[in-house]
Amino acid sequence: MSSYKIIDHEYDVVVLGAGGAGLRAAVGLSEAGLNTACISKVFPTRSHTSAAQGGISAALGNMGEDDWRWHMYDTVKGADWLGDQDSIEYLCKEAPRAVIELEKYGVPFSRTEDGKIYQRPFGGMTKDYGNGTVQRTCAAADRTGHAILHTLYGQALKHNTKFFIEYFALDLLMKDGECKGLIAWNLNDGTIHRFRSHITIIATGGYGKIYYSATSAHTCTGDGNAMVLRAGLPLQDMEFVQFHPTGIYGHGTLISEGVRGEGGYLVNSKGEKFMERYAPKAKDLASRDVVSRSIAVEINEGRGIGKEKDHVHLHLSHLDPKVIEERLPGISESSKLFANVDVTKEPIPVVPTVHYNMGGIPTNYKAEVLTVNGSEKTVPGLMAIGEAACVSVHGANRLGSNSLIDLVVFGRAAAKRASELIKTGMPHEKISEFETEKCLDRFDKLRNGNGENSTADLRLSMQKTMQSKCAVFRTDKTLKEGVEEIRKSFDGMNSISVKDKTLIFNTDLVEPLDFDNLIRQAITTMDSAYHRKESRGAHAREDFPKRDDEKFMQHTLSWCDGKETKIEYRPVHKSTLTNEVQYFPPQERVY
Repeated sequence: MSSYKIIDHEYDVVVLGAGGAGLRAAVGLSEAGLNTACISKVFPTRSHTSAAQGGISAALGNMGEDDWRWHMYDTVKGADWLGDQDSIEYLCKEAPRAVIELEKYGVPFSRTEDGKIYQRPFGGMTKDYGNGTVQRTCAAADRTGHAILHTLYGQALKHNTKFFIEYFALDLLMKDGECKGLIAWNLNDGTIHRFRSHITIIATGGYGKIYYSATSAHTCTGDGNAMVLRAGLPLQDMEFVQFHPTGIYGHGTLISEGVRGEGGYLVNSKGEKFMERYAPKAKDLASRDVVSRSIAVEINEGRGIGKEKDHVHLHLSHLDPKVIEERLPGISESSKLFANVDVTKEPIPVVPTVHYNMGGIPTNYKAEVLTVNGSEKTVPGLMAIGEAACVSVHGANRLGSNSLIDLVVFGRAAAKRASELIKTGMPHEKISEFETEKCLDRFDKLRNGNGENSTADLRLSMQKTMQSKCAVFRTDKTLKEGVEEIRKSFDGMNSISVKDKTLIFNTDLVEPLDFDNLIRQAITTMDSAYHRKESRGAHAREDFPKRDDEKFMQHTLSWCDGKETKIEYRPVHKSTLTNEVQYFPPQERVY
């Protein structure tokens, strides 16, 4: 440890991650007058929120009658009744206010002719509790996430948030079960930084890169989740991984649900609009898990397209070219770039691709992290928001356009709760050097790895195992094999090779640190999936095709100490937050 230069910092709040959730929290914290630091391993406007295309959901009612209670019902149903209904009520009730705030911050939303925010239809979004479709998804063309991210970054700068950019977070600083900050490596100059804070907010996004084919960026490695595991805390519902129905075949690049919202449709090799068979009412606008499984069935039964019969087609050539130009310009560009397709004349080849993680760090609706070790006590000094968190509003399956609203509603909630808990200028407690030493010992061990295993090979092995053994459809056999195989990838770290021993922008060291984070989440995902003997939302078991509310209306909790895991469960919240809406009891989920 003595060989590393350590620089100390003190802040009221440290936000880890500069995507939509982290930036919305940072803005709210800085507005409240709290001394706020935001740490990011990439430049903020490169955060993965920029890839969110279709829009952000809120019952504004700009395109027809709408009600936040209808939005809540759709979210509960989409979650296949695994979502906590108190948190879902909070999300849907606060959504309109949060979107209007974004508008006031300067987000350039698309507009109706009378100047209101434009809203498009999206999968699973209905009116009157499932009786017809509704236009609820607010859009900035097909670059909504990009627009929100840039706007929030500007607001964070305006309110004097202190940014630490291209810093790689290593581990949390814990003391007697409380979080006191974190340690990070400055990639630019090789120094180690110790951040002491009264509250640390994890907003590091998802862990999609545990899979081979994903819409996620290379940086989506769920760093905060892994830090929580190493701190001895659990993750929740890791088995629920969303496959987006329409990733560009061969590349995985996202084709927004907004395409189907604007009137696009899927066909098989016979030219059939096959979604009519699986979701007679919603058709191509059924929830994502339903559409993904439908595509998988079509392919498995031999009605796929192409030489390998391993994909389907998404048609939008029938749409008015003006609609494509105004509302789907990014999709048109991506299709040309990655599939060599002119969408005004040709269909887009698509296949289900890993897109979103419903699981993550368990929190309440105030964004406080839960220990859930026999009770739902909070972890003092620690919060989580965005895709890193499991509130749980998405349950077993997230509805499209509910992710961006999740970011801003709970980013805002975290800032509000933090401003209630702390006052600027509060003194910081001393932290034992042991926590720093433990973190740097791990860092040093990886840095000085002289084994024969390359990180790239280990990563590929992990991704291939996840892709083949824990995919759209799962069985006891494949999951059992996956449990064994994924641990072999973990064991490979004992003889990892890091050739570059320097500290300044050493990507040869970044990669094994990323892998160390990813493999822990891969293990908890595989183990959690193996132990859930039912089908629910995105978790589809061929050997247990029915939902089992009696045994599995519960959240999975997973602890991981190295490659060893512990699985427990906690009840789903079946009560609402207020008397403004009643609990929605489980029912058969059809579209």
